[in-house]
Amino acid sequence: MKILNKFYPHALAIFGFVLISLIYFYPVLQGKQIFQSDIAQYTGMAKEQNDFRASDHVEPFWTNSAFGGMPTYQLGAKYPHDYIGMIDDALRFLPRPADYLFLYFLGFYGLMLVLKIDPLKAFFGALAFGFSTYLIIILGVGHNAKAHAIAYMPIVIAGFILVFRKKYVLGGLLTMFATALEINANHFQMTYYLLVFLLILSGYFIYQAIKEKEYKSLLYSFGVLGFAGIFALGANATNLLATAEYADFSTRGKSELTFNPDGSKMTGNSAMTRDYITEYSYGIAESFNLIAPRLFGGSNSEALGTDSKMYDFMIGKGVQEDQAKDFVSGMPTYWGDQPIVAAPAYIGAIVFFLGILALFVDERKIKYVFLSGAVVALILSWGKNFPALTDFFIDHVPMYDKFRAVSSIQVILELCFPVLAIMGLQSFFKLEKENSKLQQKALLEAGAFSFGVILILFLCKSLFSFSGGSDSYYLQNYGPDFVSALKEDRMSLYSADLLRSGFFILLSAGVLWLFIKNKLAQNTAIILVGILMIFDLFFVDKKYVSGKDFVSGREVEVPFQETPADAQILKDTTNYRVFEVSGNLSSARASYFHKSIGGYNAVKPRRMQQLFDYQIAKNNIEILNMLDVKYVIQTDKEGNEFPTSNPDTNGNAWFVSKIKSVNSADEEMKALDSLDSKNMAIVNQKEFEIKNKAFAKDSSAVIILDSYKPNHLKYTSKNGPEGLAVFSEIYYGKGWNAYIDGKLTPHIRANYTLRALVIPAGKHTVEFKFEPQVIKTGSTITLFSSIGMLLLLIGGIYFEQKKKQEEENR
Repeated sequence: MKILNKFYPHALAIFGFVLISLIYFYPVLQGKQIFQSDIAQYTGMAKEQNDFRASDHVEPFWTNSAFGGMPTYQLGAKYPHDYIGMIDDALRFLPRPADYLFLYFLGFYGLMLVLKIDPLKAFFGALAFGFSTYLIIILGVGHNAKAHAIAYMPIVIAGFILVFRKKYVLGGLLTMFATALEINANHFQMTYYLLVFLLILSGYFIYQAIKEKEYKSLLYSFGVLGFAGIFALGANATNLLATAEYADFSTRGKSELTFNPDGSKMTGNSAMTRDYITEYSYGIAESFNLIAPRLFGGSNSEALGTDSKMYDFMIGKGVQEDQAKDFVSGMPTYWGDQPIVAAPAYIGAIVFFLGILALFVDERKIKYVFLSGAVVALILSWGKNFPALTDFFIDHVPMYDKFRAVSSIQVILELCFPVLAIMGLQSFFKLEKENSKLQQKALLEAGAFSFGVILILFLCKSLFSFSGGSDSYYLQNYGPDFVSALKEDRMSLYSADLLRSGFFILLSAGVLWLFIKNKLAQNTAIILVGILMIFDLFFVDKKYVSGKDFVSGREVEVPFQETPADAQILKDTTNYRVFEVSGNLSSARASYFHKSIGGYNAVKPRRMQQLFDYQIAKNNIEILNMLDVKYVIQTDKEGNEFPTSNPDTNGNAWFVSKIKSVNSADEEMKALDSLDSKNMAIVNQKEFEIKNKAFAKDSSAVIILDSYKPNHLKYTSKNGPEGLAVFSEIYYGKGWNAYIDGKLTPHIRANYTLRALVIPAGKHTVEFKFEPQVIKTGSTITLFSSIGMLLLLIGGIYFEQKKKQEEENR
């Protein structure tokens, strides 16, 4: 009975999380799925991989349907011995995206328990964290990997805290499994930001240990954490090693070129340009929308009602009421510094108020860790708006220049403030036993600070212009009256949401005041504050992600519809590539139906992107020829797509008679400007050694592609003399092997991106097989690490049970 009483509140909380997750995303109970734009793009990119896996029951680890060809390491590749992934699948048993919301709740609840928060308050804290607007909106747009990694952050932090509190076995095991799950979520930017916070957390415990002269326990803690980290990394070795190997090949790797597409000298040595890294930088003043959602307009497509100035403007122009209502349902009210915003990063007015309350009532010094984490995350999220710190991190902090959208580090703030809020709530009620005057004083101080911020923002309203980055476009196309109405609506949202936040703070403060005056019981007060806190967030979230975003499962599984242009191209059953002009290299629609040189991925192959920027965008048709782009999909004035056939494409492979030797990537790229790809190949002799500079080819020389699989290409070659063949396949030296008549033969890179192979005279069978050693090595490490984790778990349980029995026998 004692055991039941002990676990009953937690079981009830978990059941509540399941129920609330399903209620919020209720259409999943009707078999519907949320339409996520990024996942639709992923589906297009991964279709060839998924189809091959289903038909051949083998993982290809390579796809030719995107960017001309790339590894699938960041496209949902399934690795051998991924036992951590199986644990993750078991935890995410709910339909998507309810599964991620449940994980938000569960992970944060675990952190609350480690911080010794009682179950009821921990329950509401978990809901406050999970319903933070940014965490909901990323589920709406399809940033699933990001949501996945964020969900495991709290439990990793919980493990660290337990270890530093000398609970080495429990803390070590929790850290090991939580970190393994965090890494398995496969969003390294979020994990990197978690590490930033863990450094702050570790710094606090190091200071405490040195202060208390507990050096031995500190060494034990780092030993346990190091051991846990090694096994967590080992359990994800295949993905980590493959990703690290691919990183240099991707746009996250440093460019070998020293000049820009316009010919100017490239400055800086970061993997990505500073402007690209900081494109999404939070405005300093905009940060206050953390406590008032639409302070800076909300989003780029905000719903306004019939009481808006824009609605009146449209009616005044003679627009029908129904049309005016439809028009104002998606207005560009956002006027902050970021180019595109789907929703504000709102943490909740009551969460903010209770977080401030924690600073006045909670005596635990660890509150300053979470406050510091929130402040550091906030300042770093300012990016280019706070260049001194941002430039230092880009230039000197390892790997910081590998990630863009610096504003997303605010996820750390969105984790820290709910922690502070619930710490504040718990400490407030603990003061009841000591002194109600302290409660009153703390409540007044926190209320004065919170309302002071809101009052200052009201007073500062006249200092803002309420002008958005795209207003010049609207001024030119719709006139000054349109822009004037838009600005008035922005001002109305500013004032309305400040009043809204103030109202919620007043209500929650009022509940706590009634408790002080003995008008409410403690649990009643907690429940009322908790409900207000969740309602505040819930109603904001529903404006941006709701039932209307769900569609039939078929629409999610088949996100792209075949067009007449696609149908016409698909009549050609040979092997070729397609270029969709309207998508540039930023759409995976064509990848869903064809082998495309485009795609949609944050880590696209760098050299393919450079080919586009330096050559294809400048209409160098020879590049399309060597990439075997047989069809170009264009769009007419009416927006209808039509295919254009390219009769000059080089085909799947061909012999060349000349080699142009160059000595650098710059020379390779410049040589492409005037390349006769059918007769000449460009080879960087600093990287690849080739003895002959000229080859002969007879009139009947030919290479025929006999069979195609994404990971295995088979050709028949015929040529009188020895020849150099160029293959219209992307060169990736970390996995592709060439075989001539079954014998492994070295191949080289030609024309900046393609494969080339010296083939002896006569008739031969040529094969390319994708056989990445990194997968074999990583899988072995993963297997042994997983076995080690299992043994440590069994040993830990045995040790804890034995320790418990010894304590009972004393």
